[in-house]
Amino acid sequence: MFYFAAMKQMQAIVYKSTGSWYLVRTEDGKMHPARIRGHFKMEGISSTNPIAVGDEVLVEIEDLPETTVTISDILPRKNYVIRQSPHSKRQHHIIAANLDQSMVFITLREPRTSQGFVDRFLVSCEAFHVPAILVFNKVDVYRAKEMQQLEDWKAMYSAIGYQVLVTSTVTGEGLDDLKAALVQKKTLLSGHSGVGKSSLMNVLFPELELRTAAVSEWSGKGMHTTTFAEMHDLPNGGCVIDTPGVREFGIVGIEAEELSHYFPEMRDRINDCQFNNCQHLREPGCAIKAAIESGDIAMQRFESYLNIHASMEKPGY
Repeated sequence: MFYFAAMKQMQAIVYKSTGSWYLVRTEDGKMHPARIRGHFKMEGISSTNPIAVGDEVLVEIEDLPETTVTISDILPRKNYVIRQSPHSKRQHHIIAANLDQSMVFITLREPRTSQGFVDRFLVSCEAFHVPAILVFNKVDVYRAKEMQQLEDWKAMYSAIGYQVLVTSTVTGEGLDDLKAALVQKKTLLSGHSGVGKSSLMNVLFPELELRTAAVSEWSGKGMHTTTFAEMHDLPNGGCVIDTPGVREFGIVGIEAEELSHYFPEMRDRINDCQFNNCQHLREPGCAIKAAIESGDIAMQRFESYLNIHASMEKPGY
């Protein structure tokens, strides 16, 4: 028996990526499994995943004995968040694309999120024009020292201009504020494994049924539950992109010379430095150093800057 394929082209949005298969929603609202055609090159980026969740694509649909969907092209991105591939320093991984905002979930206990991780994530968001929100989760398990650190970090990041939320599924603290922040937004959820982002989403939106797991007792670190990035529509409008837990966040696509542009509190002052190419290390007449001495820039943030800057200067970065 011979079949004559009726092929049609439609626009679609990528909802899930497994590396070989994709789940797309076409403009008529239908979900389809899809494969990509050929190789994609994204703006000179050597990426482990040429297509990411959140991408807008063109698909070709053929109605054979079974419907087959092929991604034939990708539309221009308005933004994206990328990090260094954990498998190769020469390759990059696109976490998600076409975002309205990102949320980095932070826990100061069980497991502990380092400031270095937070600041690297924020730098990447700044570089690729994605507004970021900090969510301090699991505050019900914090002891006195973690509560003091929470207050210090909250004051520091709020002063820079970042929105900071404090949440707990046990006490209900901050859940209404978090839910309100997600309305009508496409939001990337990121953080270490075990910080409770999937559990928090399940409390707010139980219909999502996101997979969760406990923190490993022997390591104190979170265990991976989300295997692939996946986007979920929210009942009150908007959507969230749940991602696998990230142990480290390697910055890519940024040169050491421009790093200070992605620290907002530095960006506002770099034109006051004596030298146009000031790296804020040992140069005279540095406005950043002066702001640190006056207390207008937090020493903790400057130390993060120095650590990231030093890692960028290493061979093979």
